Amino acid sequence: MYTRAANLFKIAKNWNAAGNAFCQAAKLHMQLQSKHDAAISFVDAGNAYKKADPQEAMICLNAAIDIYTDLGRFTIAAKHHITIAEVYETELVDIEKAIAHYEQAADYYKGEESNSSANRCLLKVAAYAAQLEQYQKAIEIYEQVGTNTMDNPLLKYSAKEYFFKAALCHFIVDELNAKLALEKYEEMFPAFTDSRECKLVKKLLEAHEDQNCDAYTEAVKEFDSISRLDQWLTTMLLRIKKSVQGDGDGDLK
Repeated sequence: MYTRAANLFKIAKNWNAAGNAFCQAAKLHMQLQSKHDAAISFVDAGNAYKKADPQEAMICLNAAIDIYTDLGRFTIAAKHHITIAEVYETELVDIEKAIAHYEQAADYYKGEESNSSANRCLLKVAAYAAQLEQYQKAIEIYEQVGTNTMDNPLLKYSAKEYFFKAALCHFIVDELNAKLALEKYEEMFPAFTDSRECKLVKKLLEAHEDQNCDAYTEAVKEFDSISRLDQWLTTMLLRIKKSVQGDGDGDLK
């Protein structure tokens, strides 16, 4: 009866009442030791609450995750960790917590040998870590995922992107580290040498050495004219440019 009520509340778009009714159903399932049904009801409650009360949605989804991990259903638990991470990204804007849930999802996926799903989560972690200036963490993930994908005929094309991002993180921290890292990536993955990404980093290193801001901007502009820079790359390239300019502002183009 609670589930039927919840579905009627959903039709009426009364999301709080729907979430509450699904929660009541979940609690009754728990009393009856129907753990699987309880988890489904908690997920339904979380999805309803997402539209009205994100904090309450987190509580319900975490309750579902606890049940799924207890049942050994780690792939489903990982999927719900991603849902929570996405709510922290968009609704609650708590990036640290989003990172923690993506990491937990990646751990569960790895344990179930779902490596491509684990990598997708880890790449999210790396992107946010770099934005939060946790460069070492980002570098380790990009190198790890790059190494995992470079021997896979279907995925090796992506490896150059991960080594490129790792090199940029190195560059922000220390120019010499970036040079050494670039040499290491070229040795590990010879196809990287001819990539536009590798050539760009070399040009940027040269411009940085010469403290030539114009050459830096020109190299970025040339790259952007063929491969559009996304927000993450723009942010990282601006951080490096500040060290070339020696001041706190500037534009890439």
